Amino acid sequence: MSDKPVLYYTPRSPPCRAVLLTAAALGLELDLRAVNVKAEEHLTAEFLKLNPQHTIPVLDDNGTVVSDSHIICSYLADKFGGSTDSLYPRDPAQRRTVDARLYYDCGHIFPRIRFIVEPVIYFGVSDVPDDRVVYLQKAYDGLEHCLASGPYLAGDKLTIANLCCIASVSTAEAFAPIEAAKYPLLAEWVKRLQALPYYQKSNQEGLDLLVNLVKGLLAERQQKHT
Repeated sequence: MSDKPVLYYTPRSPPCRAVLLTAAALGLELDLRAVNVKAEEHLTAEFLKLNPQHTIPVLDDNGTVVSDSHIICSYLADKFGGSTDSLYPRDPAQRRTVDARLYYDCGHIFPRIRFIVEPVIYFGVSDVPDDRVVYLQKAYDGLEHCLASGPYLAGDKLTIANLCCIASVSTAEAFAPIEAAKYPLLAEWVKRLQALPYYQKSNQEGLDLLVNLVKGLLAERQQKHT
């Protein structure tokens, strides 16, 4: 068994990148185990024992198994945050605010990204409908209002809410651009998160893989239809 927490992941995935960002913010080294979803490695008997829902990421911390990226990030912040609790505050009121942003990500932002990306990767779709792009852009409004009270999504400090949401928003922006005139606070927030010293390695590299894959598949299929 690894002496480091094991993360089953794929670098392209926004939820997996959220965990990588959180680990980097904590200065925590993970034992990374890539899972090839297209080859159905997430459906093997061994993986199903870890996570019956067969989703990634999954964390195995010496026998403590945690699934869902938001829960993984909160678990890591709770266990490895040390004396500081800024990433996931222990104060109940502050934690509820962070949790609300996490739920907004998993309930509104990320599902709308999946409606754009997954049909291209897994079902041979050759274009992205305009209404899906607009629907994704509508989710930016909620984040813009959250940022009215501070530079980060849950106030004036960086939390796991920001790390989870930037993994999704940076992906969303590649397919549904953020209009800076309409969402100035969100546009500045993206730049603020991009300036983190671990952003490039923990998020941008995997994001580039995903965007290049999806846009490459779209270009290839559209060319066939011309």
